[in-house]
Amino acid sequence: MSDRDFPSDDNEKTLTGEGVGWERLRRSAPLVALSARTAGEAAVVGLRSKLRGADSSQFHVRTAERYAELLGGSKGALMKAGQMLSIASVAPVAAMEFQSIYQAALARLCSDVPPMAPELARVVLERELARPVVDVFAEFDWEPLAAASIGQVHAARLRDGREVAVKIQYPGASAAIHADLKNAELLATFVSLMMNSLSSRKVQFDLRGAAQELSARVAEELDYRLEAANQAEFAEYYRGHPFIHVPAVIGELCTERVLTQELVRGWAWRDACAAGQELRDQWAEAIYRFIYGAFKHLHLFHADPHPGNYLFHDDGSVSFLDFGCVKRFRRDQIEVMDAINRACLRNEVFGTWRACVEAGFWRSSDPVTPEEVFAVWREDWEMLWAQERFVMTPEHATRRLERRCSPNGPSGNAVRHVTMSPEYTVMARIEIGTTSLIAQLGGGAHWGAITAEHLEYAAPLTEMGKREQEYFKERRAASHA
Repeated sequence: MSDRDFPSDDNEKTLTGEGVGWERLRRSAPLVALSARTAGEAAVVGLRSKLRGADSSQFHVRTAERYAELLGGSKGALMKAGQMLSIASVAPVAAMEFQSIYQAALARLCSDVPPMAPELARVVLERELARPVVDVFAEFDWEPLAAASIGQVHAARLRDGREVAVKIQYPGASAAIHADLKNAELLATFVSLMMNSLSSRKVQFDLRGAAQELSARVAEELDYRLEAANQAEFAEYYRGHPFIHVPAVIGELCTERVLTQELVRGWAWRDACAAGQELRDQWAEAIYRFIYGAFKHLHLFHADPHPGNYLFHDDGSVSFLDFGCVKRFRRDQIEVMDAINRACLRNEVFGTWRACVEAGFWRSSDPVTPEEVFAVWREDWEMLWAQERFVMTPEHATRRLERRCSPNGPSGNAVRHVTMSPEYTVMARIEIGTTSLIAQLGGGAHWGAITAEHLEYAAPLTEMGKREQEYFKERRAASHA
């Protein structure tokens, strides 16, 4: 990665006034142009398909490659948006048979990021730590373990022998992202343009508030000190957990643009997806219990559920990485969601509708029936309500997203009238991302029993649930000793 890929740190201070406006235009213009071109081609391809039965797969391959190339070169918030889409089903946009094409192309945004040169990484590291690398580290591998949209990670060993992972932010990354986020609607524009250019099935969401919420979460990722504090909170809560592991943070070696933590090695996502069913089941349950357990007990969501943030281990445990994007909820917000899901679990149509009206998601005067509201939450979500082991598949995830998001889907009338606080935007992203990950793993578990644990305080039925219950019981006893 060269210095030209991002604005310099000096330029970061000058991106104000007219400069910001010009930067917004420069960065968004190629996206608008590509979307307009794609929309035109989509209309032609659709017409040919209807008249001649022509195969449209090559159009989707071409389009996916174009978006991946544009977003990969844009860096900043646009690249982050592409990474978000790479983990989620795109049912409202493209037919099921074409979704894997887009996911494969966009997935490269999570893995095929060119690293910055070792000399540049050293400059940033020494400037942030205010001392030479040799004074801090006994060994430092300048070949990065991973390179992402904001920074890259290196393996190292401290002078006391501890193995650590050191994340270094790219110089100028902050300027590039802040230039995007000065226009809070840029992410919304990206999603809207991409969706509406790929298909005649128009997705007509009001994304202004959602874009502002996503912008706030993306901006927080730029401060590694905040990330270190988030991670330390999770690490303490799950310290010694039987199958959930959060690496310890080395606080004295964390700055705004450098984060140092315990080094963890494990299976990467691609290898995990090819593992045996028993391991994939355990990993899927660990992910689910981590995501929703932290929400229930800490009022926190690890809000960046993509494959690069997990490492998988032979004993069925999972290590969770990257806490730059964490969403905190108030108790009343958690109680709102619990009330809706509890009514669904009990199969109460009017109870679900009433809880949604009290939450402000729909008004009692809206032309939406209680049955339609109930279907949004209950139907196509067999995973949560199943009374026996249920294996999640990509087809299930696709149907779920279409019902929850598409105004032309089976719950279209309810979707068109829903009003949801922008604060719940991150929750939707987490639900979509977590569901997609479990579906790609093909993870099976007694999900209904896990749901009953969280909502009804039922005794755990799964082996992992029993181990987790015993772990927290011992932690509580130790804290009162």
